[in-house]
Amino acid sequence: MMMKMKMKSITQMLVMMILVVGFGSAVEVLRPRGVPLSKRQFYEEDKPFTCLDGSRTIPFDRVNDDYCDCKDGSDEPGTAACPNGSFHCTNSGYRPTFIPSSRINDGICDCCDTTDEYNSGAKCENTCRDLGRKEQEVLQKMAEITKEGFLLKQQLIQEGKNGQQEKQNKLNELQNSKKELEEKVEALRTVKETAEQPEKEAKERHLKAWEEQKAAVQAEKDKNKMAEAFLELDDDADGLVSVVELQSHMELDSDADGSVSEAEAQALLGGVDRVDTAAFESVWSNIKDKYVSESQPVDAAPADATPEEIKEPVTDNDSDQYPNDEDLPEEEEDEEDEDDDYPEEDVDKAPPTARTPEKKDENEEAMPPYDDATQALIDGAQKARENFEESERALRDMDDQIRNIEKEISFDFGPEGEFSYLYSQCYELTTSEYIYRLCPFNRVSQKPKYGGSETNLGTWGTWAGPESNKYLVMKYEHGTGCWQGPNRSTTVKLTCGKETVVTSTSEPSRCEYLMEFITPAVCQEPSSTDPQRNHDEF
Repeated sequence: MMMKMKMKSITQMLVMMILVVGFGSAVEVLRPRGVPLSKRQFYEEDKPFTCLDGSRTIPFDRVNDDYCDCKDGSDEPGTAACPNGSFHCTNSGYRPTFIPSSRINDGICDCCDTTDEYNSGAKCENTCRDLGRKEQEVLQKMAEITKEGFLLKQQLIQEGKNGQQEKQNKLNELQNSKKELEEKVEALRTVKETAEQPEKEAKERHLKAWEEQKAAVQAEKDKNKMAEAFLELDDDADGLVSVVELQSHMELDSDADGSVSEAEAQALLGGVDRVDTAAFESVWSNIKDKYVSESQPVDAAPADATPEEIKEPVTDNDSDQYPNDEDLPEEEEDEEDEDDDYPEEDVDKAPPTARTPEKKDENEEAMPPYDDATQALIDGAQKARENFEESERALRDMDDQIRNIEKEISFDFGPEGEFSYLYSQCYELTTSEYIYRLCPFNRVSQKPKYGGSETNLGTWGTWAGPESNKYLVMKYEHGTGCWQGPNRSTTVKLTCGKETVVTSTSEPSRCEYLMEFITPAVCQEPSSTDPQRNHDEF
């Protein structure tokens, strides 16, 4: 019985003739079942077998004897004896592959060439040829896309070079023009400043003359008011204003004790008992801000009234009888409300209507127009300012153009500038909920399909592909922050294609988005290998 088992295991170690799918035929290769050609040299029938991890050496007849001797399972490549073993599917005509040893003879065909079910009784059909044909069709289509995409890439490279050269020429032109414009700006600045100086002097002369005119008018008014006050104060018309005459004007009470004492009046008169019109001028300067003309009479004030109370305007003869609005008879109160131009809450803020100095004519406050000579200087200076400001704006615009071109030229558009056509372009993908927008070298955004604000999913960061080709992945960072989370970011994976389009988007991790983007800019030159050739291993 033992001899039969050994003979069976030896038989299982031999590989039967494998036919090549397509053209030609295969040769017979002796190797244990489940062993790939790449490891055939470790399995020599006439030598003891050493476990691939080097842990032990066993007689070769214990290979594939359905008993696990090696820790790494390498002595049982064709049986399910070792839990960590793997079985090699040759899959002639398709792609070879490995499956876990636990799937050997489990009644399910895992290898398209059916070699994993050699002793299970399962009815399997070799589908490798059909799978290989379908794969070759896909590979052929991909090869055609790659070829067309690569041709487009060559056009993009040439267009990128031309565009880059045009931008460099434009930059050189702007930089040269900038020097001329800067000189022009400085020249116009000098013209402006030269024109503004006489304008400033002429305006100052005009203003000074106007101020002097106003001062003269005011002085004349003040002089007339002083003369009027002198006459009003000179009660006995003797041509003198005396202490007694000043004492009758309670608004001149300086210590607010309710009366103008003889000492207070004498102090106002400069220490004398009376003054004439000539001396009254110095007295007037002391009392004019307090003095109330008799042409604006007030009701008699109580003996203990303060100067402020004395000067309080009186607008109604009945105010002493009805000091508060609520004490007015009903009809009078209604009538007063109808005539009041101020809201109830602003009654206390309404200006007094009596003893208020006569309002000056607004025209008296307006400065007269400039004379022709001054106006001509103003017009000339204004024109100089406008010319200067216009040239300064042109210089700022030129600086903006230069910065934008320098920024674009500084971008890494690939080894040959093949990605430059993506600059200033945007591509959208609409899903059931959102509209995703990718603007290469700028930003990625997300906007609700049925209205709502746009969310920044990241601004351009860097190329982030593998070391072998960093231009296969774009990274966009520092987007809108998530609630109690990080700022949003987006990884854009680029694949070869004839079109430039966003094909999918997802959110594999919270606030971290993934986009699939097709562009001919990543297409590589097609391999010379015939895509129809199947990979066969024996």
